This record gives sequence, structure tokens and C-alpha cells, in this order.
Amino acid sequence: MSQQIEAMILAGGLARRMGGKDKGLIDLLDKPMIVHVIDRLKNQVNKIRINANQNQQRYAAFGLEVFADQLEGFLGPLAGIYSGLAGCQAELMLVVPCDCPLLPLDLAARMLQQLQAEDADLAVATDGERDHSVVLLLKPQLRQSLKTYLESGQRRVESWFANLKVARVSFADQPNAFVNINTDEQKQQLAAVISNA
Repeated sequence: MSQQIEAMILAGGLARRMGGKDKGLIDLLDKPMIVHVIDRLKNQVNKIRINANQNQQRYAAFGLEVFADQLEGFLGPLAGIYSGLAGCQAELMLVVPCDCPLLPLDLAARMLQQLQAEDADLAVATDGERDHSVVLLLKPQLRQSLKTYLESGQRRVESWFANLKVARVSFADQPNAFVNINTDEQKQQLAAVISNA
């Protein structure tokens, strides 16, 4: 890959739908969910970092850099992305959530190709029908735009990038790529999908 890409995994949420359990640390087929995500990313990028606001020592045990939000108050994924951009040493940063264990193995390459083809500010993954707004490839220069947006009191990812040049990258050929887990039932269903893959 011609450009340096760092990945950051968003594990900073409150996981209210999972009864407050830290989603990245929930076991799926005998290993924490985030390990599945790391395994899918590790051959795609130059470096992986984890954004976590709790259980930081447990995340650090995976051998990756762990950092908390720079902004206080659990402001959502954009606060994690803002903090990730602050420490990004690469030309581009790939953002993924900690609960998508079937991320495409060609995620970074396809996102980069479309970003460059459209000369866009950022690329967002879609499943062919809807955007997956926390699966992004973006330029660190967007940090100031994001800071201004957060300081205005807004939180929605889609609203932030509505005024930017966005490349949409379809992964309709991989229908399970962005399946994420919010309930124990979904976890069981996903375990079955992975086991049968």
C-alpha cells in the first residue's frame, strides 16, 4: 500500500445495550471480540491503536497502544475519533468499532482506493444499502473541523461529515462484514455464522 495507514478501534462506549458489559472484551468463540477485530486488521495497516475509556489495562494486555478520549463526558464515537486523530502518525486513519468481528480483509485497500479515486476528505463503508458511519478512512487534517463540530454541542457522526467530500465504499459483496453485536442473542447468531464460514 502506497500510503501509511493507522487503524484505531473504537472501544470507548458505554455498551448500554449489553447491560453495561464492555463489548470489546466479551468472549466470542473463546476469545474477546476485539481480538477478532485485531486479527482482521493486523495485515492491512501499519499500526493499530485502541480507544478505550475503561478497562484500559485489559486492553493494553493485547500489546497495542491504548488511549482515552481527550474530551470529558463520554461524547460518543466522534470524541474517540478526535482523540485518535490527535495521536495519528500516519497519512490516513482507519476507524472501526470493536464489535465487528467479520470486517473485510480488504477493508483498508478498498477504502483507500475509493478515497483517492474521488479525492475525498474521508471514505465511509456501506453495505450497499446504508452507511456504517464508524467505519471510516480519514485524513488527520480533519481534526480541527471535528473539534469545531464537537464544541458546537453536536455528536452525530453523519451530520459531521455531511459537509465534507465523502467517498462511499460498498461492501455489498460481503453481507456480514459489518454485523455488530448489541445483544446476547446476536452474539450467538454471529458465533454460528463464524463457525460455519
